[in-house]
Amino acid sequence: MKKSLKMPHTYALLLFLVAFACVMTYMIPAGVYDREKVDGRDQVVNDSYHHVAQQPVHAIEIFRAVPSGLVEAAEIVFYIFIVGGAFGIIHRTDAINAGVNAMMEKTGKKGNMLIPVTMIVFSILGFSIGLSEEAIVFVPIGILLAKALGYDAMVGTAMIILGSGIGFLGGMINPFTVGVAQKIAEIPLFSGILFRSIVYVLILVTGIMYVLHYAKKVKQDKNHSLIEPEMRASNDEKFKEQIKDMSTFTVRHALILLCLVIAVVVNVFGIFKYDWFLMQMSANFLIMGIIAGLIGGLGVNGTFDALIEGMQDILYGAIIVGFARAIVLVLESGKIIDTIVYHMTAVIDHLPAAFSVVTMFITQLFLNFFIPSGSGQAMTTMPIMVPIADLLGINRQLAVLAFQYGDAISNNIIPTSASLMGALAVARIPYTTWIKFVWKIILLWTVICMISMIVYMYI
Repeated sequence: MKKSLKMPHTYALLLFLVAFACVMTYMIPAGVYDREKVDGRDQVVNDSYHHVAQQPVHAIEIFRAVPSGLVEAAEIVFYIFIVGGAFGIIHRTDAINAGVNAMMEKTGKKGNMLIPVTMIVFSILGFSIGLSEEAIVFVPIGILLAKALGYDAMVGTAMIILGSGIGFLGGMINPFTVGVAQKIAEIPLFSGILFRSIVYVLILVTGIMYVLHYAKKVKQDKNHSLIEPEMRASNDEKFKEQIKDMSTFTVRHALILLCLVIAVVVNVFGIFKYDWFLMQMSANFLIMGIIAGLIGGLGVNGTFDALIEGMQDILYGAIIVGFARAIVLVLESGKIIDTIVYHMTAVIDHLPAAFSVVTMFITQLFLNFFIPSGSGQAMTTMPIMVPIADLLGINRQLAVLAFQYGDAISNNIIPTSASLMGALAVARIPYTTWIKFVWKIILLWTVICMISMIVYMYI
């Protein structure tokens, strides 16, 4: 019996890349750019690249680079842990689950409001708290409500997964993607929020219209459904049992959600008014989490148990940042990262700037297949993309946008996305069927993002 080919574990792949970087320090000529302080940040000096003595990295450094990477990225790693822990407390209170459940049931009764309202709410959760895998628990109720209105399981799944995906793509105040990438790029936290908001609205409107168009066709004629007839009613009883376990929305839940909203608003105000950064944001989310836990009746011990549980849930993404940083450390130790930048820049230097931006975007799209963690991908690619942007005279914000859009768009279609595959598993929708449904809107979003980046470059 033949064994199916499995995608290597992300950690194994990253460790392989650390080893590969180590080998490259023996093969790629060492060289460096001169750097100078410009507006308080390190920037490479154009035409200053020069060769230096070869400094190959020994094999033992492959393993030393990982703990060193965790230490180097400690501020980001612990920021992810604390924010993840605070959100873990919120999840333990069931406030988000109960609130979204109540909202979906209420809008479901109005019929035509279900799809747009659900997608808007999940997109807000996506661009504010980075909702991703957590959206999976809402798939059953989405499917049941969609079927009750004459749609199919694809509509119920799409309005939740694409909704949160749209918010992740907008990313205006997403601490796990835009926040991390801008920290590495040394640009103000959540800067460019107005432009991101405009692109987010474009993506949201086109996404809602796309799902509505498909839903209308299915309601008019079930033969237009991509879901096989024998699958259309197979999971209803199971979904109803799952929904019974969801909490009823209470005043206590409303107060907890109010705490979350206040924390987000205070952080955004502090960032733009007082130049707050990751440390202040972490502290505010921690305060919010503790207050929410006490309001939610978890007690002191229950609150901190939930904090630890939330940290455990985010462990995968947090530690990836250290592994990703290890790759960059090896390239820096071997003095070859500037050589890579030099040759990559030389390839696209004489091409139109718009082509360079699109190339960055496509690169991020491709890399997300192998590194599906947004913060991990940022830590891996931004140290290379930022100096390339500097040398080409491109705004660093564009390098962040290329990462952000490349990472977020592909999350909705790649088979290595945990949130996507988890949702499809719950909905019992084959991956190939999802591809048939989603490829057109993914292509449209790709075009919108590429045009948006080119427009940003000129304004």
